[in-house]
Amino acid sequence: MKQYDYLIVGSGLFGAVFACEAKKKGKKCLVLEKRDHVGGNIYCENVEGITVHKYGAHIFHTSNRQVWNYVNGLCEFNNFINSPVAKYKGEVYNLPFNMNTFSQMFGVSEPCEAMGIIEKQRSEITGEPENLEEQAISLVGREIYTKLIKGYTEKQWGRDCKELPTFIIKRLPVRYTYDNNYFNDRWQGIPVGGYNTIIEKLLEGIEVRLSTDFLSDREGFLKLAEKCIYTGTIDSFFDYSLGHLAYRGLRFETEMLDCENYQGVAVVNYTEREVPFTRIIEHKHFEFGNQPKTVITREYPVDLGEGGEPYYPVNDEKNNALYEKYADLAKAQKNVIFGGRLGQYKYYDMDKCIEAALSLCEKELGE
Repeated sequence: MKQYDYLIVGSGLFGAVFACEAKKKGKKCLVLEKRDHVGGNIYCENVEGITVHKYGAHIFHTSNRQVWNYVNGLCEFNNFINSPVAKYKGEVYNLPFNMNTFSQMFGVSEPCEAMGIIEKQRSEITGEPENLEEQAISLVGREIYTKLIKGYTEKQWGRDCKELPTFIIKRLPVRYTYDNNYFNDRWQGIPVGGYNTIIEKLLEGIEVRLSTDFLSDREGFLKLAEKCIYTGTIDSFFDYSLGHLAYRGLRFETEMLDCENYQGVAVVNYTEREVPFTRIIEHKHFEFGNQPKTVITREYPVDLGEGGEPYYPVNDEKNNALYEKYADLAKAQKNVIFGGRLGQYKYYDMDKCIEAALSLCEKELGE
């Protein structure tokens, strides 16, 4: 008999949910986390009474009732609605693209007027869009593309929009109503007190080793448990034997300001290419704070060098083909299950990550 039933590598949402559900089934789990804190990228810090999202804005949203009930069983959620704005050369626009945006940009007030302008601009793309630029223009026209999509997207991915695949922007939200709610999901909000409350509840009573790199002694750690749930990067597990999968990273520049309210909203996107950061987050607005000071974070997308934190998988044809080869190697691992956005090389929203973890629990642990 081995010391543990499950070794769980990574304490983000996927790993923490699995650990919690396995414990409920009487399984003994050990969680390894290479950072000095649990929670992965949803980890929060308290600064001057303000809950700061250390690794960028995280807004929970879902249409899955099971997932919504699950997270509400862990903590209380507030009624935050994501309504970001975009800045382009001093001009301010509501997001997502809706009648407020069209009124600000075109000086119109009725949906039929906005539709007519956009339809006319869209008509310059006649065939099937071949790249992101053509896809975006075919959806919202050239003016919105130029001001609100082009620069932001090129900063995000580090490439010209003409070099990016169409799928990145195929589900661009466009509404002909005066509705600034960014998400279409049935439920959304922020955990009261931040996301640490969720992770701490999930990992309650479970052994966790922080500042521990699984890959530094992979074989030794694997001997400790009957099975391993691995949520790190799949290519690193196999020592990059087939090559490196591409990711985009983020660099954060956080500062405290001696003012009560810096930008009046939680998230402002800076959509011109000349501004080096993509957005500024003002954390207190996630929880409707009225503290005398405020904390802001600028986000800078970066190429991911070795040692950086991977955020966004570059799911183009080349990298997806390489991932499939790694996935074949993963299937040959008898006692290792790969999960989460790094283990499956797939961008997951938080609700989809929980959904995937619960699905694995059902398969692995039974009803």
